[in-house]
Amino acid sequence: MIGNDVVDLQLAETQSNWQRKGFLEKQFSLKEQHNILEAKNSFLRVWLFWSMKEAAYKCYTQQYEKRFFAPQKFVCKLISEHEGIVCFEGNEFYTTTFFDRSYVYTIATDTQKETSVFSSIGSPKTIDLDIKIKLEEETGISYKEIIQRKTPIGAPLYFHKDKLLTNSCSISHHGNYGAFAFMIEDEY
Repeated sequence: MIGNDVVDLQLAETQSNWQRKGFLEKQFSLKEQHNILEAKNSFLRVWLFWSMKEAAYKCYTQQYEKRFFAPQKFVCKLISEHEGIVCFEGNEFYTTTFFDRSYVYTIATDTQKETSVFSSIGSPKTIDLDIKIKLEEETGISYKEIIQRKTPIGAPLYFHKDKLLTNSCSISHHGNYGAFAFMIEDEY
Protein backbone atom coordinates (compact mmCIF):
# COMPACT_ATOMS: atom_id res chain seq x y z
CA MET A 1 0.00 0.00 0.00
CA ILE A 2 0.99 3.60 -0.51
CA GLY A 3 0.00 6.95 0.96
CA ASN A 4 1.14 10.50 0.39
CA ASP A 5 0.70 14.01 1.74
CA VAL A 6 1.75 17.45 0.61
CA VAL A 7 1.80 20.61 2.74
CA ASP A 8 1.90 24.04 1.14
CA LEU A 9 4.21 25.77 3.62
CA GLN A 10 3.11 29.29 2.74
CA LEU A 11 -0.53 28.38 3.33
CA ALA A 12 0.32 26.51 6.54
CA GLU A 13 2.17 29.57 7.81
CA THR A 14 -0.83 31.86 7.27
CA GLN A 15 -3.69 29.50 8.17
CA SER A 16 -2.37 27.16 10.86
CA ASN A 17 -1.10 28.45 14.16
CA TRP A 18 0.81 25.39 15.37
CA GLN A 19 1.96 27.39 18.42
CA ARG A 20 -1.57 27.88 19.76
CA LYS A 21 -2.42 26.28 23.09
CA GLY A 22 -3.16 22.57 22.76
CA PHE A 23 -2.23 22.10 19.10
CA LEU A 24 0.98 20.13 19.63
CA GLU A 25 -0.53 18.07 22.46
CA LYS A 26 -3.48 16.97 20.30
CA GLN A 27 -1.41 16.01 17.26
CA PHE A 28 1.93 14.75 18.52
CA SER A 29 3.40 12.37 21.12
CA LEU A 30 5.52 13.81 23.94
CA LYS A 31 8.69 12.67 22.18
CA GLU A 32 7.57 14.29 18.91
CA GLN A 33 6.69 17.52 20.75
CA HIS A 34 10.16 17.59 22.29
CA ASN A 35 11.72 16.93 18.88
CA ILE A 36 9.68 19.78 17.36
CA LEU A 37 10.59 22.27 20.07
CA GLU A 38 14.30 21.35 19.93
CA ALA A 39 14.55 21.47 16.11
CA LYS A 40 16.43 24.29 14.37
CA ASN A 41 13.24 24.99 12.42
CA SER A 42 10.25 23.98 14.58
CA PHE A 43 7.75 25.13 11.95
CA LEU A 44 9.24 22.81 9.33
CA ARG A 45 9.45 19.91 11.80
CA VAL A 46 5.73 20.26 12.63
CA TRP A 47 4.77 19.92 8.98
CA LEU A 48 7.31 17.15 8.36
CA PHE A 49 5.74 15.07 11.14
CA TRP A 50 2.23 16.01 10.02
CA SER A 51 2.90 14.91 6.43
CA MET A 52 4.49 11.66 7.64
CA LYS A 53 1.42 10.91 9.79
CA GLU A 54 -1.02 11.75 6.99
CA ALA A 55 0.83 9.63 4.43
CA ALA A 56 0.95 6.68 6.84
CA TYR A 57 -2.74 7.16 7.69
CA LYS A 58 -3.67 6.99 3.99
CA CYS A 59 -1.63 3.82 3.60
CA TYR A 60 -3.31 2.27 6.66
CA THR A 61 -6.86 3.23 5.64
CA GLN A 62 -6.44 1.65 2.21
CA GLN A 63 -5.33 -1.59 3.81
CA TYR A 64 -7.95 -1.77 6.58
CA GLU A 65 -10.73 0.25 4.91
CA LYS A 66 -11.73 2.35 7.88
CA ARG A 67 -11.43 6.10 8.42
CA PHE A 68 -10.83 7.86 11.74
CA PHE A 69 -8.95 10.81 13.18
CA ALA A 70 -6.13 9.96 15.61
CA PRO A 71 -2.91 11.71 14.53
CA GLN A 72 -1.30 11.43 17.96
CA LYS A 73 -1.47 7.61 17.72
CA PHE A 74 0.67 7.62 14.55
CA VAL A 75 4.17 7.95 16.03
CA CYS A 76 7.01 9.32 13.89
CA LYS A 77 10.65 8.36 14.14
CA LEU A 78 13.29 9.99 11.95
CA ILE A 79 16.01 7.79 10.49
CA SER A 80 17.62 10.59 8.49
CA GLU A 81 16.67 14.02 7.21
CA HIS A 82 14.48 12.46 4.50
CA GLU A 83 13.67 8.96 5.81
CA GLY A 84 11.42 7.92 8.66
CA ILE A 85 9.15 5.30 10.15
CA VAL A 86 5.62 5.86 11.40
CA CYS A 87 4.22 3.27 13.82
CA PHE A 88 0.53 2.65 14.46
CA GLU A 89 -1.03 -0.34 16.22
CA GLY A 90 1.86 -2.66 15.44
CA ASN A 91 2.14 -1.52 11.81
CA GLU A 92 5.21 0.23 10.44
CA PHE A 93 5.10 2.63 7.50
CA TYR A 94 8.32 3.68 5.81
CA THR A 95 8.43 7.30 4.71
CA THR A 96 10.46 9.37 2.32
CA THR A 97 10.07 13.14 2.47
CA PHE A 98 10.99 15.72 -0.13
CA PHE A 99 11.55 19.33 0.90
CA ASP A 100 11.15 22.43 -1.20
CA ARG A 101 11.09 25.95 0.19
CA SER A 102 7.38 26.01 -0.75
CA TYR A 103 6.21 22.54 0.33
CA VAL A 104 6.87 19.34 2.24
CA TYR A 105 5.92 16.13 0.44
CA THR A 106 5.93 12.65 2.00
CA ILE A 107 5.32 9.20 0.54
CA ALA A 108 4.66 6.25 2.87
CA THR A 109 4.65 2.54 2.05
CA ASP A 110 3.91 -0.46 4.21
CA THR A 111 7.03 -2.30 3.05
CA GLN A 112 10.77 -1.75 2.95
CA LYS A 113 11.06 -3.86 -0.20
CA GLU A 114 11.95 -2.18 -3.46
CA THR A 115 8.66 -1.36 -5.15
CA SER A 116 7.76 0.51 -8.30
CA VAL A 117 6.39 3.77 -6.96
CA PHE A 118 5.36 6.56 -9.30
CA SER A 119 4.89 10.02 -7.86
CA SER A 120 4.65 13.64 -8.91
CA ILE A 121 3.80 17.09 -7.59
CA GLY A 122 1.86 19.60 -9.66
CA SER A 123 -1.32 21.60 -9.72
CA PRO A 124 -4.24 20.25 -7.68
CA LYS A 125 -6.44 20.85 -10.75
CA THR A 126 -4.57 18.40 -13.01
CA ILE A 127 -3.74 15.48 -10.71
CA ASP A 128 -6.23 13.02 -12.25
CA LEU A 129 -4.95 13.77 -15.76
CA ASP A 130 -1.33 13.62 -14.57
CA ILE A 131 -1.92 10.13 -13.15
CA LYS A 132 -3.55 8.93 -16.36
CA ILE A 133 -0.68 10.28 -18.48
CA LYS A 134 1.89 8.57 -16.22
CA LEU A 135 -0.10 5.32 -16.45
CA GLU A 136 -0.12 5.65 -20.24
CA GLU A 137 3.69 5.93 -20.17
CA GLU A 138 3.98 2.81 -18.01
CA THR A 139 1.32 0.60 -19.62
CA GLY A 140 1.00 1.79 -23.21
CA ILE A 141 -2.76 2.23 -22.70
CA SER A 142 -4.11 5.58 -23.90
CA TYR A 143 -4.81 7.94 -21.01
CA LYS A 144 -8.22 8.56 -22.61
CA GLU A 145 -9.17 4.92 -21.92
CA ILE A 146 -8.10 4.99 -18.25
CA ILE A 147 -10.76 5.71 -15.65
CA GLN A 148 -10.70 6.36 -11.93
CA ARG A 149 -12.97 4.48 -9.54
CA LYS A 150 -13.07 5.03 -5.81
CA THR A 151 -13.01 2.35 -3.14
CA PRO A 152 -15.71 2.39 -0.45
CA ILE A 153 -13.48 4.62 1.70
CA GLY A 154 -12.77 7.02 -1.18
CA ALA A 155 -9.27 5.88 -2.20
CA PRO A 156 -8.72 6.21 -5.96
CA LEU A 157 -7.92 3.24 -8.18
CA TYR A 158 -7.33 3.35 -11.93
CA PHE A 159 -8.70 0.91 -14.48
CA HIS A 160 -8.61 0.15 -18.17
CA LYS A 161 -12.07 -1.26 -18.84
CA ASP A 162 -12.43 -3.68 -15.92
CA LYS A 163 -8.70 -4.35 -15.51
CA LEU A 164 -7.08 -2.80 -12.45
CA LEU A 165 -3.94 -0.82 -13.31
CA THR A 166 -2.96 0.48 -9.87
CA ASN A 167 -2.89 -1.72 -6.80
CA SER A 168 -2.64 1.30 -4.51
CA CYS A 169 -2.98 5.03 -5.19
CA SER A 170 -2.98 8.14 -3.04
CA ILE A 171 -3.83 11.71 -4.00
CA SER A 172 -3.09 14.74 -1.88
CA HIS A 173 -3.61 18.46 -2.27
CA HIS A 174 -3.02 21.52 -0.14
CA GLY A 175 -2.99 25.12 -1.28
CA ASN A 176 -1.12 25.50 -4.56
CA TYR A 177 0.07 21.88 -4.68
CA GLY A 178 -1.40 18.57 -5.69
CA ALA A 179 0.48 15.28 -5.58
CA PHE A 180 -0.02 11.65 -6.37
CA ALA A 181 1.72 8.41 -5.61
CA PHE A 182 0.76 5.01 -6.94
CA MET A 183 1.99 1.46 -7.27
CA ILE A 184 1.26 -0.30 -10.53
CA GLU A 185 0.02 -3.85 -10.93
CA ASP A 186 2.99 -6.20 -11.41
CA GLU A 187 2.15 -7.38 -14.92
CA TYR A 188 2.72 -3.94 -16.43
